Amino acid sequence: MPLARRTLITAAIAAATLGAAPWAHAQADFPTRAVNIVTPFPPGSGPDALLRVITEKLGQLWKQPVVVQNKPGAGGIVAIEATRRLPADGYTLVQFDSEQLVALPLLYISRARDISVLDHFDMVAPIFSTPFLVVVPTGSPWKNLDDLIKAAKAAPGKITYGSWGVGSPGHLGGEQLELATGIQMQHIPFKGQGDMFTALATGEIAWSLGSIPSSNAMYKAGKVRYLAVAGPRRIPQMADVPTSAEAGGPRDFVQSSFVVLAAPKGAPAAVRQKIAQDMAKVMQDPELKARMETFAFERIDWSPEEIVKQARAKGQMYDTLIQRKHITLE
Repeated sequence: MPLARRTLITAAIAAATLGAAPWAHAQADFPTRAVNIVTPFPPGSGPDALLRVITEKLGQLWKQPVVVQNKPGAGGIVAIEATRRLPADGYTLVQFDSEQLVALPLLYISRARDISVLDHFDMVAPIFSTPFLVVVPTGSPWKNLDDLIKAAKAAPGKITYGSWGVGSPGHLGGEQLELATGIQMQHIPFKGQGDMFTALATGEIAWSLGSIPSSNAMYKAGKVRYLAVAGPRRIPQMADVPTSAEAGGPRDFVQSSFVVLAAPKGAPAAVRQKIAQDMAKVMQDPELKARMETFAFERIDWSPEEIVKQARAKGQMYDTLIQRKHITLE
């Protein structure tokens, strides 16, 4: 091989090696200090409770503190605004659900550019998905979802359902049931799930959607019961509760939410990959798996690209529902 060519090849290899070294070094060393995980969910909520187990396990793996910072408010906007301009180094992560990823920009059109999570954050790792169930007071005359739908058809706009806020999964799930069945109902938003389930238990509202963590206390107290799972499969923790189709409802009535970890856009790819790999490790921890089973949270194993794909698909559905009723938070 001519000397000049050999010199060029050697130089190219050296340059490639030097270019890759910082990335490999960043991945190997991360983290070298405390990592903060911001969550828009309040302390004691299901996503917050699981996140605290995750941070404990990550801290043990990384031998660095992993600190949860709760920043609830405005459906997730408080957390977005507090983190989207922070250094993109992987030392600040944010827990988001699918509604915060895609519903918020549809509900706040004038602020959509600033609060679009998919524009300002990189998806890092999936955490879980949670199914929702149709919940009614114990004294409700309805025995299944078909009874609810028939009652709504007989009295358009009279049947009430509650949610924990305009644009929440509970609200948009109700809109989805309306669209799927051609019924009209009255949405009653509450400030939080606690207030909503209290109103449901006393019969102030006729029904709501709820996850296992949010509704189980009322269920165990005998104040509410479940009509159906808003999805295609039964939940092992409530194996006697039928699916929507089994309970006389529409087969395509599916409402669930998924939760992920994200980072301010621009964090090194190697660091994001390291976090995702280590998240996959801790999600196999027996204690963490047991906590997820208690909550009926389902593990999801998506790449960052798949998270974005799933979010955009859900966003298309939400856009249809929001445009249909001109729903807004402005």
